[in-house]
Amino acid sequence: MSDTLDRSKLRAQNRKNLKIVSEPHPFLKWAGGKRQLLKQLDPFIPSKIKHYIEPFVGGGALFFYLLPENAVLIDNNPVLINVYKVIQKSVDELIEHLKQHKNEKEYFYQIRELDRFSSFANLSPMEKASRTIFLNRTCFNGLYRVNSKGYFNVPFGKYKNPVICDEKNLRTVHEALQGIKIIEASFESVLDYATQESLIYFDPPYMPLSKTSNFTGYTKELFRKEDQIRLKEIINQLNELGCNIMLSNSYCDFILDLFSEYNIHTLSAKRAINSNGKKRGAIPEVLITNF
Repeated sequence: MSDTLDRSKLRAQNRKNLKIVSEPHPFLKWAGGKRQLLKQLDPFIPSKIKHYIEPFVGGGALFFYLLPENAVLIDNNPVLINVYKVIQKSVDELIEHLKQHKNEKEYFYQIRELDRFSSFANLSPMEKASRTIFLNRTCFNGLYRVNSKGYFNVPFGKYKNPVICDEKNLRTVHEALQGIKIIEASFESVLDYATQESLIYFDPPYMPLSKTSNFTGYTKELFRKEDQIRLKEIINQLNELGCNIMLSNSYCDFILDLFSEYNIHTLSAKRAINSNGKKRGAIPEVLITNF
């Protein structure tokens, strides 16, 4: 395990190696994002990372915190992966396009409804990426959610002055993504890239704690109990390969039993998404490791 001081020095050295002046952070608000848990995750991270893989990259908080030079970022959400690739390759054009958006209700719904029309397929990857960031920054609670048809369906957020174009961070993220493999694929594809030198961090849709807490709407496909079991089977294969593995998930009997042969640590996370403000608070979750 590392300590915070060592990690701080390593991150500073990584920024120097990558010629990054400031610290990058997630360019999207993302449900279940790990930015708030970085200090709790840090003590469990190996001091040296030769190869990093994140099969459910989401907002990428841990990746941007560690800044590994050799990394593979994977997600099965094509909308999300498109934004990563556009920032990696065309950040200047994206910034100029983002500056054209307006924080107005009528305009928001015009942009939101674009995916309901066949002409949406004709939008360029850059136009789609700009739309994704705009909707994320101006929708209610910064929530990314789609319905069964894959249509974005979060309402307007009514924020007075949202930061639609964080130009400084987008440029820093662009630098951090240079040389990084960005792949649209399911988590099973981790087997194609893993080696004994890999640190692999899994942050899947969590096992619901109740029937009413089943928020898995990042893609039109749900992440079910059988998917958690399938994920465990992949982790077993990676463990046999000799990879270092970290997994975040719900603190519940099913997950505790499923991963009982691994090291299970309890962290405290703030529940940020709930229609009832009184139910937003600290709850336990698990970090599972094989080291």
